[in-house]
Amino acid sequence: MIQIERTRTLNANPDAVWAVLGRYMHINDFAPAVAKVDALTAGSDGVGSKRRCHFDNGGSMVEEVTDWQEGRGYSIRGSELAPMPLTSLTAEIWIEPAGNGSKVAWSTAFQVKYGPLGWLLGQVMMKPMMGKVIDANLEGLAEESGRA
Repeated sequence: MIQIERTRTLNANPDAVWAVLGRYMHINDFAPAVAKVDALTAGSDGVGSKRRCHFDNGGSMVEEVTDWQEGRGYSIRGSELAPMPLTSLTAEIWIEPAGNGSKVAWSTAFQVKYGPLGWLLGQVMMKPMMGKVIDANLEGLAEESGRA
């Protein structure tokens, strides 16, 4: 598995950050690469909630919540990953107080198809790309949390 983590301190308290992040079916409100979300489950957000994220590049992925800590964060497992060359993907997003604001940690782990060549592709191309996506998501979360 290839892992990447980014952290960012936001000028919003944890409740304001959770007010945005905890709206699981609305990640497109702050994640710029997510063009649209289809809710695949109904009811309250939590473990088992599923969404399909449609990306601005035409691809999509299903994300299912595997851990949900109200007000603190959640973990997801990705599926239906094609056309991305991935065999698996997980992500975690956690919030903690930091002075008058919040620290948000966003980590992703993924495995690339094609054995050793895939691992190299993942390290050289996909890991930097995923880092940029996470950075953009954290920037969007910071902006939306300031409005919450």
